[in-house]
Amino acid sequence: MEREKLAFFNPATGAAFGEIAMSTAEEAGQAVREMRQAFPEWSAKSVQERADILLKLQHVLIERRDEITATLNADCGKSRQDGLIELFLAVDMLAQFRHSAKKWLRRERVSSGLYLFKQCFVEHRPHGVTVVIAPWNYPFTLSLPPVVSALLAGNTVVLKPSEVTAATGVLIEKLFKSVPELSPFVRVVHGDGRVGAALVASHPDYIFMTGSTATGKKIMQSAAESLTPVALELGGKDAMIVLDDADLQAAARWGAWGAFFHSGQTCMAVERVYVVGSKYDEFVKLAVQQAQELKSGYSSELNASFFMGPVTDPRQVKIIDAHLQDAVDKGAKILTGGKREGLFYDPIVLTDVTHDMKIMRDETFGPIMPIVKVQSEEEAIRLANDSAYGLGASVWNRDLRHAKRVADRIEAGSVIFNDSIAQFGVPMLPFGGVKNSGFGRTHGREGLLQFTRPYSFAVGGAPVKVDVATILRENGHYELATAIMGLVFGTTLKQKWETLAQLFRKRKKNKTASEIKAEVAVTK
Repeated sequence: MEREKLAFFNPATGAAFGEIAMSTAEEAGQAVREMRQAFPEWSAKSVQERADILLKLQHVLIERRDEITATLNADCGKSRQDGLIELFLAVDMLAQFRHSAKKWLRRERVSSGLYLFKQCFVEHRPHGVTVVIAPWNYPFTLSLPPVVSALLAGNTVVLKPSEVTAATGVLIEKLFKSVPELSPFVRVVHGDGRVGAALVASHPDYIFMTGSTATGKKIMQSAAESLTPVALELGGKDAMIVLDDADLQAAARWGAWGAFFHSGQTCMAVERVYVVGSKYDEFVKLAVQQAQELKSGYSSELNASFFMGPVTDPRQVKIIDAHLQDAVDKGAKILTGGKREGLFYDPIVLTDVTHDMKIMRDETFGPIMPIVKVQSEEEAIRLANDSAYGLGASVWNRDLRHAKRVADRIEAGSVIFNDSIAQFGVPMLPFGGVKNSGFGRTHGREGLLQFTRPYSFAVGGAPVKVDVATILRENGHYELATAIMGLVFGTTLKQKWETLAQLFRKRKKNKTASEIKAEVAVTK
């Protein structure tokens, strides 16, 4: 029986440029079993040894930079420079994670509490086999960092790239295989959702998934059958708030960049803009000017003049068009932009939008910038939080303390001031969402440690008689234990003294009772 194939199509030109046989469910399960067998060897290596091996991968990534950007250009339709941004971020994160992993994974001594004669420690141990399920919008940047973090933590990894950008997945597999010391501890399986489902059903020890909220919920439901822990980096509907003291020129320029970069196919793209009334008209004018300066098109040259390429996944076009049509039907106005031939759009700026429109409630994942006029920052905050998603947000104001007060009230995993999207590119900033944007984190110390489980242990000899914990475990010490608790943990001097005085009264009473018994015995 002939194997199903994943064809490589350039979304900008429609040209086919290769194919790969889809992995079977059995092969997916076999990959997990192989990585389980390889886990003891990889996890036994020191953190420094793992970092040294990944340094060789870092070298390969830089050496093969043009091949990587060319593949991303053909696979996604993005420019070579946008492909280089993906590679640059992946290399930056790999380098910084390698450098910090030894410190992050170091054994930590913690307080032994009442066990005065014991020493207590926490170690960060790997889960085992980690499955990473990656998306199509940034198939390199959203694959490599979680794989690298999992490997540094001591896990073996099975990666499933998106079937939409299968050529990038094949290239990533080749890159891993080009490092002989690394290739035995990573597997790449290729396929659609059926292959992903087979991986989840194969009972890995940890699952890290980036993708849509709907897919994340299915994975979580399936993983619950085996109580497999998961981290989900899901969709967003990021809000941008423009306050009274904002630099409108900068806000329009970089807000448009955040809305239209990669044709809006970014989980933390600017998908909603709220502008206070006094600044609304000027901001809209500047945003339209910025949108009209951003040209869409395709070129395979290293330096292209186009800002936006095509929508990568043809299925996404239906969602974009449906959201746009729903908005227009309900009264929204298109000030500039629209659909072109094939999978291309010109940047779209919308006004007169309301929260009963799909474009303000559901993730669009397209090059549309809806702008809302608000009467106050209170209204802006309320509307920003009126969303099922909570991935990122941006606040624009020259007074940074004022911006921070507003940002603190926004329900999101991360907020950036006077910029958009850029916080994702900071390797040491943990990235992830709240609400329907998922849970778990990627990047930074928090991102690496989620690929570990805390292992705790206490060291010491047999219990010592004068140890507080020993006293608590022996009968007849109720009053003494009460006095110790009050003296150590009492919240006021009065409470501390009362518990101590209770012990003295009890002992005095017991002493008096003993003396009376002794006198009675003598009399007899």
